[in-house]
Amino acid sequence: MVQPDPESILEEEPEFPLYRDVKWDIKENRPVIKDGAPIIVEGQEAVLGWALRALCTERDRYEIYSEEYGCEIETLIGQPYTKELKEAEAARYLEECLLCNPYITEVTDVAAAFGDGRMELSCRISTIYGDGEVSTNV
Repeated sequence: MVQPDPESILEEEPEFPLYRDVKWDIKENRPVIKDGAPIIVEGQEAVLGWALRALCTERDRYEIYSEEYGCEIETLIGQPYTKELKEAEAARYLEECLLCNPYITEVTDVAAAFGDGRMELSCRISTIYGDGEVSTNV
């Protein structure tokens, strides 16, 4: 019996079904509706929409979501940490939030800026469909 080459197994990328999701209007925080039905997007656009919603959803706040979905960024608000520590923790939380999605392979260029009671987050994400940028205010 011929055994498969272990290196060839490791090099194979897992196959995922085409990612589909409801198009989301981030500014209005609601789905985009056309002719009475939500618009469905696919691939890169769908993954980026998921990423934005995950960053804006506090982890463990809503029972409908799994323990892995959402972000813990809000826990930094009001903490007496230094600016540098807040930014480092925000970057860590952002990466933990996004990398739980198997369609996202890498998070880079993470930036967090604090001011006027808000946090501005941005990063570059690599997905199985290509690269994109995500930015939001929390």
